[in-house]
Amino acid sequence: MLDYKLLEALAAVIECGGFERAGAELGLSQSAVSQRIKLLEARLGQPVLIRSPALQATPVGQSLLNHVQQVQLLERGLRRTLPALTADHTRLRIALNADSLSTWWAAAIGDFCQREGLLLDLVVEDQDVALRRMREGDVAACLCSSAQAIAGGRCVQLGTMTYRALATPAYIERHFASGLHSDAFRTAPAIVYGPHDQLQHRFLARYDYHGRFPYHLCPSSQGFVQLARTGMGYGMIPDQQGRPLTDSGVLRDLAPHHALNVNLYWHYWRHSGGFMERLTDTLSRMATQYLGPVQSGR
Repeated sequence: MLDYKLLEALAAVIECGGFERAGAELGLSQSAVSQRIKLLEARLGQPVLIRSPALQATPVGQSLLNHVQQVQLLERGLRRTLPALTADHTRLRIALNADSLSTWWAAAIGDFCQREGLLLDLVVEDQDVALRRMREGDVAACLCSSAQAIAGGRCVQLGTMTYRALATPAYIERHFASGLHSDAFRTAPAIVYGPHDQLQHRFLARYDYHGRFPYHLCPSSQGFVQLARTGMGYGMIPDQQGRPLTDSGVLRDLAPHHALNVNLYWHYWRHSGGFMERLTDTLSRMATQYLGPVQSGR
């Protein structure tokens, strides 16, 4: 029989990124949290955490984290039929891409969170790698570009975000006056969100360019747009953010016929109870208002 106080300590250490902050979250000392983890490992006969060089769950720890998240969601569902249970807020840890968070996500999920008493613990991750967080047990659900469900999980297609290569008219005149070609790509500064961001590479591949290029690294969706507005570079900006700027003439589309479509999919654990099903239904319904239909060709 699993001791859920020990599992709660494991989840807190991973979510908080350390023993001291986990203790503050649980109202325990750092030593007490450490003792709970040691007791859990002693009962299992194997480690649940890798402490160095970076704190992370072992494969056994990941399985336990997945289990804890599903139990918490199932308990949330019981409150609808057993009012005597505590009515604390449900906290859900979700990985999603920064562009969704900066544009349509809050509008799609806000009413549901208020109605259901849901507190979000959002992990911002590139859409190409967010699923890894769920596979590792770090999050209970994720929004990403992978259409392949993981073992024990479900995948629901939500829609498409369309990205365009945008820059100021002055920047385009300075760097692309003679058109989009290898020499220009080799010297024109781009803007890239993070080390896992492949949108820029996909765009350049449309022009058969696979070489190196100068770039600003900007891990902020709003900051990304601001860099483009000041003429520091060109970058892939979603229509939800870029359309008002292109309509006003602040930014221009470098390649009107070469937009990139990123399909977004919602992943969650199969046995998460009615609460997660209601959340999924809400996302599926609201996404039709903010996203385009899923594209077969990417």
